[in-house]
Amino acid sequence: QVQLVESGGGLVQAGGSLRLSCAASGRTFSNYHMAWFRQVPGKRRGFVATIGSGGSTAYADFVKGRFTISRDNTKNTVYLQMNSLEPDDTAVYYCAATQAFYGSRVSTDYRSWGQGTQVTVSS
Repeated sequence: QVQLVESGGGLVQAGGSLRLSCAASGRTFSNYHMAWFRQVPGKRRGFVATIGSGGSTAYADFVKGRFTISRDNTKNTVYLQMNSLEPDDTAVYYCAATQAFYGSRVSTDYRSWGQGTQVTVSS
């Protein structure tokens, strides 16, 4: 199982940008399909984006071209570049990893999770 640590969250004004990072350690990172989810208090953790072990990507509809997921297997890191941020993007963002479920948007398919990083977008 891989261990994940997110970073890069913070406070930003609407229209601004942030880049989240997720550093992985443990097993072979390149074999894992990775994803970002987000959660606000009182709501279920929701899918944001995923990137397969081969680099293919998929996004939630609400992203609307504003976010980009990428990975650097030489650094064992996955990124989420977030542009044109909106107050509704305020949430705790979690990185997740799975070997078995390519392209999954379902949180229960992911066995490894980071601790989360807070993103707050002010209006």
